[in-house]
Amino acid sequence: MDKTKSWKFFKLLLKLSISGLSLYLVSRKVEVKDLKDAFSESNPLFLFFAFVAFVISQIISASRLNSFFRGIGLNISALYNFKIYLLGMFYNLFLPGGIGGDGYKIFLLRKRFSIKGRRLFQAIFFDRLSGLWALGLITSILIIFIPYLGIPNWVPISVVLTGSVVYYFVMRRYFLDYSYNFFITHGKALLVQSMQVVSVIILLYALNHEGKFAPYLFMFLLSSLVAIFPFTVGGLGARELVFVYGAQYFQMDQHLAVIISLLFYCISAILSFSGIYFVFYPKQLGEKKINLA
Repeated sequence: MDKTKSWKFFKLLLKLSISGLSLYLVSRKVEVKDLKDAFSESNPLFLFFAFVAFVISQIISASRLNSFFRGIGLNISALYNFKIYLLGMFYNLFLPGGIGGDGYKIFLLRKRFSIKGRRLFQAIFFDRLSGLWALGLITSILIIFIPYLGIPNWVPISVVLTGSVVYYFVMRRYFLDYSYNFFITHGKALLVQSMQVVSVIILLYALNHEGKFAPYLFMFLLSSLVAIFPFTVGGLGARELVFVYGAQYFQMDQHLAVIISLLFYCISAILSFSGIYFVFYPKQLGEKKINLA
């Protein structure tokens, strides 16, 4: 086994191990039977609406990425961009030990449009950075509605305003190509995160939750930050672990918190799995074959 294959195998093993360990720790805190009962009593119509909200968030997310591509002179149709976006989601979630969704998008676009890989990588990086900014902004706003944290309102407001201004001027000064339509791309980033928050709110309604929503939404956003790091299989285990210990801190219902996390993972997995269509029908992407290695 050469070094490249050894590294891929080790990376996959590491992700599976971390996800497995996280799920084990979660299982020690909550009863599987209670999770099954919560799921069986959920409202299927609300679950469908939560899925629709997530799909909308990913359509906007793909559009945001395409805006960054246009900033480096890569003009591709919204439909083609969404197709490779779905394929990338499939790679990220179901083939965590391989090239990765972002890597495969770079591979396809380089081959088809003869654009430098470094430029594509940077466009994808700044796309992710805009999402991180939006995540931080919404998280800071939620802090204001959770007095239990004991953080004065001026702290998150000051951090968001200062950070956003510095971020904007750094982008405009040093990364002009990637700040193309800055307000449009970052407006889309806010919409993406907002629609995912809406999806979680609908999930809470689906599970007949009647208490405060803010702590659950705050923990969801924190778990999203954890899921960004590529150490688990699509964030599985890590999200649930954040919810479990967050539920202890906020005195939330642990079972409800975990089922929210698992349902959101399932929603993401369903949409991501649709990308497998282009594996079996690569001609829809203009390719002869999709390499899964």
